[in-house]
Amino acid sequence: MKSRDLIIGVLLAILTCGIGSFVFIEFFTGMDFYRGLEFYKTHGLLGKIITLGAILNLIVFFVLLKKNKDFIARGVILGMILLTIVTLFV
Repeated sequence: MKSRDLIIGVLLAILTCGIGSFVFIEFFTGMDFYRGLEFYKTHGLLGKIITLGAILNLIVFFVLLKKNKDFIARGVILGMILLTIVTLFV
């Protein structure tokens, strides 16, 4: 049960980061998502977009703690660590 909760947390962190990145590119840059993603990738700024998208994980983390879903919250932290490693190589 605990390992399943960790996996759910990691997937939730990755999904939330994707949603945050989508929202940033769509609403704050004035480009559509795919063109913006390609633009930031060619200019070497994709890691920064992933980092901005990961801000939403903080909200998810604290909501999970408030609902006493500690192992899913740990999975969100693990997902953020994995996203940090990905950001270093992108």
